[in-house]
Amino acid sequence: MQRRALIAGTAAALAVGTARAQEGFPARPVTLVVAFPPGGQADVVGRPVAAAFERIWRIAVPILNRPGAAGEIGNAAVARAAPDGYTLLMALSSMALLPEAARVNGRTPAYEPDQLAPIALFSADPTVLVVPAASHIRSLEDFVTEVRTRPGQVSYSSAGNYSALHVPMAQLAQAAQLDMLHVPFQGGGPALTALLGGQVNCMASGPGPIAPHIRSGALRPLATWGRTRLAGFEDVPTLIEKGYPDCEFYIWVGLFAPTGTPAAVIDRVRESSRLVAADSEFRKAMAASGNTLDFRDGDAFAQFYAEDAARLVRVVRALGKIE
Repeated sequence: MQRRALIAGTAAALAVGTARAQEGFPARPVTLVVAFPPGGQADVVGRPVAAAFERIWRIAVPILNRPGAAGEIGNAAVARAAPDGYTLLMALSSMALLPEAARVNGRTPAYEPDQLAPIALFSADPTVLVVPAASHIRSLEDFVTEVRTRPGQVSYSSAGNYSALHVPMAQLAQAAQLDMLHVPFQGGGPALTALLGGQVNCMASGPGPIAPHIRSGALRPLATWGRTRLAGFEDVPTLIEKGYPDCEFYIWVGLFAPTGTPAAVIDRVRESSRLVAADSEFRKAMAASGNTLDFRDGDAFAQFYAEDAARLVRVVRALGKIE
């Protein structure tokens, strides 16, 4: 009887403690790390997420851009951060493949995916192949012809080796047997700036960062990596429908916390993330930036993440070592 009472009392105390932890969070600013410079997909989605969290929590949620090594530096920083919920990561899909890329290249990974716990997915869009509007390349067919005519000379920018902007272009190069010149930068923002500045000939990008430049007439979309045509880009064919069935890639943006963060805190952030997804200002910001809201949390996001990560690891192994 005494033992039962002790167990019941312990359970009740734990429940109260969990509730208090959830109610008390956050009590100070929460840093949202973006592992890329400003202007890339994670940053474009992360800023309105942070702004919505601030409205919900009435606590500052500063964005900390920690670029480098295709996102590896920022991802690793959050993986090593105190698991208390006060350091979160707004990650790209490449987060799942970078440790495998390190192993393929004979390096010890800076972090492992299981050091980061998935909380919520905010967007998942296929990448889009774009060229400057002034380019004589007007279609995917023109693009393939151009690359084959000038092997090794048509250049594309990316956020770094094995990044979410590099992998889809590598997929296309494999599928269409193309020889292109890869020019890696420290993030999607600088990669896009290089394209707009005429330093490279093309790039693959999430729709958010390039949408304003397509609307302004600065860039021309040629194809997307989706299974179906992308909303807002209905006139742009998919690579699959153009005869490249293996060219399917999604650049997603999701929220993660260091593994070991208390369940009550994770629950609090997850519940707040649902409120973010329903927030009218956040929705307006997503629409204005050209990003499709695709909110998933809990088991739905965990399953999506696990399946996508397995596919991306296979792609990295097929790419092999990059000298």
